[in-house]
Amino acid sequence: MLELGVKITLAYALGAIMGGLVVGYVRGGVDIRAVGSGNVGGTNALRTQGKAFAFFVMLIDVGKGIVAVAFLPQLAFPGIGFDPEIDRELLTYAVGLAAVAGHVFPVWADFRGGQGGATAAGLLAYLAPAVAVPVIGAWLVVVFFTGYVGIATVSAAWLGAVYVALTGLPEEQSLLIFVSLLAAFITYTHRGNLRRMWDGTESRFGRFFGLK
Repeated sequence: MLELGVKITLAYALGAIMGGLVVGYVRGGVDIRAVGSGNVGGTNALRTQGKAFAFFVMLIDVGKGIVAVAFLPQLAFPGIGFDPEIDRELLTYAVGLAAVAGHVFPVWADFRGGQGGATAAGLLAYLAPAVAVPVIGAWLVVVFFTGYVGIATVSAAWLGAVYVALTGLPEEQSLLIFVSLLAAFITYTHRGNLRRMWDGTESRFGRFFGLK
């Protein structure tokens, strides 16, 4: 169990490296938590700092999810090695979820992180590219026609779970549980967006898509 604990902790720490804060520091101390919605993720970065800033934020936030699941499960740390009692697939999924949790609740950013969509997308792109394709496609379609990034992210996350259920069962039960947990967590982190959309006060990306 030591291996599991160490790797989950490292995945959380990696996820807690916030792209918005890193890029803001490089850009001369810009703190995107002090502007716009106050969120440190890519959407607020795009709205308040522009496309180039948001691109590098997304690159970091997507990339850290990929790095977590691509390298951490296979690393053999001195004095720890590999625990034969731990299923490698389940370890990978646990590491992935820890990376998303780190992004949402970063300990060295006062637990004020993003909403997990970009990091979750990175996980899917690496672990299940066949699922990532319809998920990203659904996200683009919903954003294009509604302008609501939050509902697009939640809808795409649950579409991923439905897609795995329809195409992967019974072989991909572990993947279905993983994707469903991701979708549930993404729904939780976007609860404010969903409430504001219901109230009619949610901001839209109208200026990008011709919506009002």
